[in-house]
Amino acid sequence: MAIKDKRIDSYITKSADFAKPVLSHLRKLVHRACPDVVETMKWSFPHFDYHGIMCSMAAFKQHCAFGFWKAALMEDYVKVLNPAGKTAMGHFGQLKSTKDLPSDKILMQYIREAARLNEEGVKLFRKPKPTARKKLIVPIDFKKSLAKNKQAQETFDGFSYANQKEYVEWITEAKTDATQLRRITTTIEWLAEGKIRNWKYVR
Repeated sequence: MAIKDKRIDSYITKSADFAKPVLSHLRKLVHRACPDVVETMKWSFPHFDYHGIMCSMAAFKQHCAFGFWKAALMEDYVKVLNPAGKTAMGHFGQLKSTKDLPSDKILMQYIREAARLNEEGVKLFRKPKPTARKKLIVPIDFKKSLAKNKQAQETFDGFSYANQKEYVEWITEAKTDATQLRRITTTIEWLAEGKIRNWKYVR
């Protein structure tokens, strides 16, 4: 027997009239295709978990959405899944009635595919975060001034990328050569004292 979350009952009840049959139908099909699914609420809308997040549904003012957590890895049997990242309307576009959904047979096939991926522990590929430090373009006049002041150079070299960038942007954003020269002079003085660009605001 399906175990249902009363919060989802409430969510459907509070949804717009057009959305209620869509959400109820999706909910029914998820339970039919995956009897051991667990209902829950995440990020304020209904989710269905089976060995992790499997799929979710949501109701908006004028449409509903239904999507799979691992859609990018799923077999698109009849080519109806919207490409991942191409739309915020779920994987079947805007659902304004049950007529906008694929047939029950097809939809349940997708749900079983999503359940299989979770059951087998297939992981979503995530892009590794870049570890290489970005190269900061330092103005030539600033470089020359740094080279003439050992303490300022050591402070600048020891700063994080973010702290270096604050100084470089302050210098390069100057609208005139005279202003840029004054900012370089001030920067060298502050760096020689070990100060970050916004040291005045540090408590």
